[in-house]
Amino acid sequence: MEISILNVLGPVMIGPSSSHTAGAAKLSLTARSLLTKPFTHVSFGLYGSFAKTYKGHGTDIALVAGALGIKENDERLKRAFLIAKEQGVTYDFYELDLENTHENTVVITFTYTDGEKMEVVGSSIGGGEILIRKIQGFETELTMNSSTLLIRHLDRVGIISEITKVLADEGINIGVMTLNRKARGEEACCTIETDSYLTKNVVAELKKLGDITSVQAVNVE
Repeated sequence: MEISILNVLGPVMIGPSSSHTAGAAKLSLTARSLLTKPFTHVSFGLYGSFAKTYKGHGTDIALVAGALGIKENDERLKRAFLIAKEQGVTYDFYELDLENTHENTVVITFTYTDGEKMEVVGSSIGGGEILIRKIQGFETELTMNSSTLLIRHLDRVGIISEITKVLADEGINIGVMTLNRKARGEEACCTIETDSYLTKNVVAELKKLGDITSVQAVNVE
């Protein structure tokens, strides 16, 4: 069995816990990377261990920090509440009950300046690692350990082949692909983890395809 040094020592971070601090910051930072517009408020629905110990372990500070674009190893993390106030960003925390999910799970809801909302559900699964479980109601299984595409599109015959052809033409290898749809022939969401950096040209070529609603690329350093 292969064991990463991160599983033994944990990630480089600010705070006392890789699960409750580093993982929480990474979850919120990932959710922020999926935003399409400026936001004014963010809500954090906490489940399980997150809900019971979030103040003592600094989970609340880490979540706000990530929402502001602050990474888990950034010294500014400790001042997240003050920075949010300076930027005019408000936030709140609440407990919730979920079924059949990891105990360190959070529902992150951003409210855009125009009143629309964007919701991401994710779990901190240990050692600073995360799993994104839902994006805007669509089921996902994203670890965010590699560059990732989030493609919203109409569910129709042939569209996945068109998407994969664009990636092949650009020399991009697919690591993991998941597809979820609301109903047959309606809106669908395709998430693709890749082995390559995702350029603006890749995004532009994907947007040219018919029945594509949106394309977002998140590159992992």
